[in-house]
Amino acid sequence: MSDMGSDAPFRQRPRKDQAIVAFDFDGTLTIRDSFTEFLRWRAGAGGWALGLVRMAPAVATYARDRDRGRIKAASVREFLKGVDRATLEADAERFADRIWHRFMRPDALAVWNAWGEKGAHRVIVTASPETTVAPFARRLGAEALLGTPLVFDADDRVTGAFASPNCRGEEKVRRLQAVYGGDVRLAAAYGDTSGDTEMLTIADEPGFRVFTGKVGP
Repeated sequence: MSDMGSDAPFRQRPRKDQAIVAFDFDGTLTIRDSFTEFLRWRAGAGGWALGLVRMAPAVATYARDRDRGRIKAASVREFLKGVDRATLEADAERFADRIWHRFMRPDALAVWNAWGEKGAHRVIVTASPETTVAPFARRLGAEALLGTPLVFDADDRVTGAFASPNCRGEEKVRRLQAVYGGDVRLAAAYGDTSGDTEMLTIADEPGFRVFTGKVGP
């Protein structure tokens, strides 16, 4: 029997009248895509190169259909299928520890912290798997994390499938509505791609590509 398990670690409920602020993760709080970086780091140079060769058919298909969910699932099958949950979670923790100082945008962190000081309920809404983003969310002190959950089999190993549609575009709004109600209104939302457009439309303060900071070498 497959399940999402601890892929859903953050689900604090906002207090009544508490402002809800949503942040995209990859490219918004971070300088680039975290899941690709994680897979590359975990596989090592040789494993990454070999995996990309094996993924050539999936890449060719993506070039035609531009289905981000499908290519992401293909990358999970290639690089993570069969990995047990405990190993994956431990690897995600090590990755976050190793890359944090050069991966997070300082100006985004400043705004994140400012909302926290105002007492806002801060939710990360990301297309990346919740398992790999969870260590970052914990370090940030996020009140909630909504991502694309992996499926684990009866032996608690990655199957290569996702438990929901890719969390981008309209799916981001659907996920927010499922947690906070169909009439959810965000005090602010921040994103950096077309996959964040729908989420920004339900925010009083939409921020599109407002963070550009990087940590120097």
